[in-house]
Amino acid sequence: MHEDLKTAAKNVNYWTGVTTMMPLIGGFLADAYLGRYFTVFASCLVYLMGLVLLSMSWFLPGLKPCDAAMCTKPRKIHEVFFFLAIYLISVGTGGHKPSLESFGADQFDDEHAGERRQKMSFFNWWNCGLCSGLVLGVTVIVYVQDRVNWGAADLILSGVMALSLVIFLMGRPFYRYRAPTGSPFTPMLQVLVAAISKRKLPYPTDPSQFYEVPKSQSTNTRLLCQTKKLKFLDKAAILENNDGSTAGKQSPWKLATVTKVEEMKLIINMIPIWIFTLPFGMCVAQTATFFIKQGTTLNRNIVLNNTAFQLPSASIYTLSAIGMIIAVAVYDRILVPLFRKLTGNERGITILQRIGFGMVFSVSTMIIAALVEHRRLQVVDRNPVKGSLSMSVFWLAPQFLVIGFGDGFTLVGLQEYFYDQVPDSMRSLGIALYLSVIGAANFLSSWVITFVDHVTDKGGKSWFGKDLNSSRLDKFYWLLAAITTVNLFVYVFFARRYSYKNAQKVAVADCYEGKSDDGAHGTTMVST
Repeated sequence: MHEDLKTAAKNVNYWTGVTTMMPLIGGFLADAYLGRYFTVFASCLVYLMGLVLLSMSWFLPGLKPCDAAMCTKPRKIHEVFFFLAIYLISVGTGGHKPSLESFGADQFDDEHAGERRQKMSFFNWWNCGLCSGLVLGVTVIVYVQDRVNWGAADLILSGVMALSLVIFLMGRPFYRYRAPTGSPFTPMLQVLVAAISKRKLPYPTDPSQFYEVPKSQSTNTRLLCQTKKLKFLDKAAILENNDGSTAGKQSPWKLATVTKVEEMKLIINMIPIWIFTLPFGMCVAQTATFFIKQGTTLNRNIVLNNTAFQLPSASIYTLSAIGMIIAVAVYDRILVPLFRKLTGNERGITILQRIGFGMVFSVSTMIIAALVEHRRLQVVDRNPVKGSLSMSVFWLAPQFLVIGFGDGFTLVGLQEYFYDQVPDSMRSLGIALYLSVIGAANFLSSWVITFVDHVTDKGGKSWFGKDLNSSRLDKFYWLLAAITTVNLFVYVFFARRYSYKNAQKVAVADCYEGKSDDGAHGTTMVST
């Protein structure tokens, strides 16, 4: 598109942001109305339509980027179809990503000990599969884009998407299905209204004064134990006049179950975790923009059997995927069994500990990236004519590998966290909340770039010039390192005070054991 550095980076961030925020809509529709299976099917069709339009924008004469072989600006009709196609892919992703992953996790039974352990590994190996696809995408597909054209690459992607849809449909007789349960936000609003209307009632000392349906009558969801946090909301479940016999006939806007109250608490408790994982997402956003752009300025020539080969700049992203695969495999096969023995936790370490550990890698990534970019600028200063072509592209390998390690802990941990800790009826929306972290972080990254550009330009020279050699990305990376370091301490503060979902296993007495679904012993729980 012949855009300058700032515009190109912001457009990529905006598209990535929209693509990772759309799952909030898709996940809601899947959980509430459409069901996860149908949502996957419909979104695959929309996704495929976007890929076909993208291919057409290259091959159809009337939609081609330019009339001549060389141009400095694409035709308007090509821009329209190009952006229409990629945002159709965004819409398709909105239904596909949250629904498919949660539908896959639904195939495991939480009440079966063996299947519950298998589900803990599911998210690890799901991401290994994703990374394997990513490796093929940034090597085979990028090679076709560079050596043939990107239209041919889009045709390959369209064929792969069509084949994957066929394979998905072939499994229909074997799947486990969860029926949609209506809007998950209505029960939360009911809890809030009931709690406000009963705000003047004294808090009961007897747990039997809180309303809960018998476990034998609960068919669609697990019953949750009552926690001692956000006690104001507990008033929504108070039985007035101790009349439990008619409680089931009362309006849900006046009386909520303990489980509904606890589900409301789960969502509220997630807000700080969501906010304080955004800086990690900002670091991840740099890999697809500035990290790749750095690769274009370095020496990408590789000699194999006396034959020179130029590595496509996007292919360096393979190292990030490899780093993630290594981290996931080591964590699942070595660290989890080791930590299980040390901590007695079924997961090895808690989900939030896993996420925090990955954040340490994000800080390291930004420090490494700043040092490498500073070195690259020194090389450019010494030889402005040749620039940084004397530096190998593999100088970028450490920062890609380290952020891959971080992804293996934090991103996979976020997927598991948002799937596991949301109410059972909101699990597609839970995966969407994880994706929204990346989406919001991309928007935040764009806003930070704009703000820093404005401030530094007033100071004399912007950190973001027309190209990398006139920019100071090393200072920007140091800024991100400082932000993520401060954020890590705040995240630890909230994570240490977090209460995990605690479901009743067999009887009400289970709640007194103080053992949460995360496998860790926590505060004493109370339920009726």
